[in-house]
Amino acid sequence: MKAEKIRDMTDQEIEQQLKNLRKELFNLRFQLATHQLHNAARMKLVRKDIARLLTIKRERELNREV
Repeated sequence: MKAEKIRDMTDQEIEQQLKNLRKELFNLRFQLATHQLHNAARMKLVRKDIARLLTIKRERELNREV
């Protein structure tokens, strides 16, 4: 997910996307533990997407304070 696309989202959409990605990451970790994970690279992508969402969320919080 690109940062530009995230910046176009509302705060509620970002929260929902974070919730979905965290759930997906949990499922991927579960699959890894049970040796059923087929695409290990997906874990890295999900973690990076979560980081991007949190970064932009924090940017917005800081902009509101100023």
